Amino acid sequence: QVQLVESGGGLVQAGGSVRLSCAASGIVFSINIMRWFRQAPGKQRELVADITSGGITNYADSVKGRFTISRDNSKNTVYLQMSSLKPEDTAVYYCNADIISLGGRLVNYWGQGTQVTVSA
Repeated sequence: QVQLVESGGGLVQAGGSVRLSCAASGIVFSINIMRWFRQAPGKQRELVADITSGGITNYADSVKGRFTISRDNSKNTVYLQMSSLKPEDTAVYYCNADIISLGGRLVNYWGQGTQVTVSA
């Protein structure tokens, strides 16, 4: 069974930095797009950034220039480096990935979420 396991959340002051990690465990043939979403209290879940297997990235306008998504294909891991954090970045951050099994089946998976709280 494939799982996405996130780590790295916590409490940080405004202007600070945090790095999130998300590793895919289980039997994985390959991983296509990997994504980070976030959901703040009372708001809809939104896409923060995504990255293709070839390293092409895409960012939400609200995080451009402050967040960097990267991945290590050898470790089936995606990262989100968050800098110049603002209180409005406070949310639960979720990892998401399109994973292909050995049988060739593509399935979309979600991580359990990790809380990031930015204090003013």
